Amino acid sequence: MSAISLDPRFNHHPAVANKNHHQQGAAAATATATAEEIEGLIRVSKDGHVERPAIIPNVPCTWSLDQNLVTSKDVFIDKLTNLWARIYVPSNYHPIHDESLPLLVYFHGGGFCVGSAAWSCYHQFLANLAAKAGCVVVSVNYRLAPENRLPTAYEEGFNAVMWIKQQAMNPSNENKSWLSKCNMSSLFLAGDSAGANIAYHVSTRLAANSDAVLRPLRLKGLVLIQPFFGGETRTASEKYANQPPNSALTLSASDTYWRLSLPSGSSRDHPWCNPLAGGSAKLRELRVPATMVCVSETDILRDRNLEFCNALVSAGKKVETTMYRGVGHAFQVLHNSQSSQARTQEMMSHIKSFINQ
Repeated sequence: MSAISLDPRFNHHPAVANKNHHQQGAAAATATATAEEIEGLIRVSKDGHVERPAIIPNVPCTWSLDQNLVTSKDVFIDKLTNLWARIYVPSNYHPIHDESLPLLVYFHGGGFCVGSAAWSCYHQFLANLAAKAGCVVVSVNYRLAPENRLPTAYEEGFNAVMWIKQQAMNPSNENKSWLSKCNMSSLFLAGDSAGANIAYHVSTRLAANSDAVLRPLRLKGLVLIQPFFGGETRTASEKYANQPPNSALTLSASDTYWRLSLPSGSSRDHPWCNPLAGGSAKLRELRVPATMVCVSETDILRDRNLEFCNALVSAGKKVETTMYRGVGHAFQVLHNSQSSQARTQEMMSHIKSFINQ
């Protein structure tokens, strides 16, 4: 199978590389029937060829940054798998006078099938979040489905956290600067949509081990923004929520993402898709840290997100649920309306309070 695979530190411009690859791939696939498609985002041919149009540009780590507010750099985690991360550090941090900063490991959304830590919308959002919430952000670029179906994204999320642990214990010269600013006892896993799903499942894997597995890191909480979960039984918001034509997530797109990302032949009640499929009693056994869940009012995932929150509360977990009125899925990265911008500022303020409590 072929796919676009880009590291933004390569000398060529990512957007140009995406365009050229797409044109070549499109020419090669014109005679091949389509097996799955989400228009404008991904097309999978029956012969396994994968196209991802460059609908959102990839940008370098220094793109459009106010150096007085935040600095950013890209680092390799595993060169063999091309696992890398983009790190954002607030510029106004002074180690002599200030306390060390919370460390937020972030996973981007995209239904496990599209997206990148180099996408301009994530670059902008996370740079602003680091500056306004006062935290170091490590934005992980994991491999995508269907070429790399789940649990690849979970494995790479876990490996990214273990890499940070190793660096914290024995930092390389390349990473000493940003690591010195981090409070290793204040680690948070975060993400939006599929990235929130990854953050949740990585946390359950970490929690299944002893605390020594993470030490000197300590997982303090989760920030789950519109977590991408599913199930065979439709919720009311999945069936009846009116979605605009440019909605970031429709029901048909959701179903396609799950068909492309779950192990072949799995239903949407697979535990990676539906964490409640085994019953809420199962959640009582999990060591889930304090969890903040951000829900969007007009998102098709609204009711599923609320069911998840209620199940966690019933299982005795600490959960903070916030509803963002009048906005839909991925509003914080994909929509520029005045109301979306206002809700995004509210979200950043809520995240700041959660990670500093």
